[in-house]
Amino acid sequence: MPAHRRKRVSASLKRVLERLPLAADRPWIGYAVAFLVSVLALLVRFALDASLPPGFPYVTFFPAVVTASFLFGRGPGILTAVLCGVAALYFFIPPFRTFNLGRGTGLAVGLYVAVVTVDILLIDWMQRANARLQRERERGEELAARAELLFHELQHRVSNNLQMIGSVLSLQRRKVTDPAASQALGDAVAKLQTIGRIQRQLYNSDGAHLALDRFLPDLAQDLVTASGQPGIGCTVDCQAGVQLEPHAAIPVALIVAEAVANAIEHGFGDRDGGSITIRVARDNGWLDLAIIDDGIGPPAGFDAARSDSLGLRIARTLAEQLGGEFTLARHAAGGAVTRLHFPLDRRAPA
Repeated sequence: MPAHRRKRVSASLKRVLERLPLAADRPWIGYAVAFLVSVLALLVRFALDASLPPGFPYVTFFPAVVTASFLFGRGPGILTAVLCGVAALYFFIPPFRTFNLGRGTGLAVGLYVAVVTVDILLIDWMQRANARLQRERERGEELAARAELLFHELQHRVSNNLQMIGSVLSLQRRKVTDPAASQALGDAVAKLQTIGRIQRQLYNSDGAHLALDRFLPDLAQDLVTASGQPGIGCTVDCQAGVQLEPHAAIPVALIVAEAVANAIEHGFGDRDGGSITIRVARDNGWLDLAIIDDGIGPPAGFDAARSDSLGLRIARTLAEQLGGEFTLARHAAGGAVTRLHFPLDRRAPA
């Protein structure tokens, strides 16, 4: 049997077992079926009587008791056991058609009582354990749903708080007369606004990894839209299946945001349009992320490691936290190329 079919059969069987015992809210159905099962077991025993050797009075009655107990619970199982036991004693245990209990008869009846009691108790214990497990599963799902709701509410509040801090800094910037200080505050506001926009996208409450081929196109589009320059195009070329650890999501997103912002602000200058390409490749456990633009590129002799730009300093620091390297250089075809190279399996910093 194919694996997918086995999974479907297993899931169907699990759903059936979780519903047992059947008709728990309408017990009369279980008792009615128990009576019918007892009658059916008796008829089958009569039909097999001529082909069975002496000494098999319960051959069709044990399955009837197990079936009734399994499908409808302890009560119908006990009823089936009593009806089948009486029928076996009267019709198939000598002296026939009488309820007299001799020494051998009493032993046979005692064995029957012992076996059906164990069967009913085991099935009842299994069903009670299954019911407890189902209740705990439902409780766990409810708690998980509440945790999910609280998590998203927390993410929403964090994002709003970041936006509020950015607004406060923007107001404070208006009172600053020093150009350098004003520029620093402006850069800080831009970073906070970027974090606020992407905060809700980056983390899942279950700690799942972030798929870059799904996240980066949305981030790039958001960054270009926020720039207010519709003539700028941004494409993402990312290998499928490249995923980030949760702790690496924010640093990578901020580095991408810094590179795109640099391209828009400095690379294109006064141009109405331009092209930005984000390429992601995985190689032997390392991730190589390159942001390439067709702008004017950095000036001759530019060294990103010595730059005093706040954004570039932050990008270098974030790259070091990831255990990788950040570079910004002139692209061979013109424009600039920003590159981030870091290991994918590096643990979160303590």
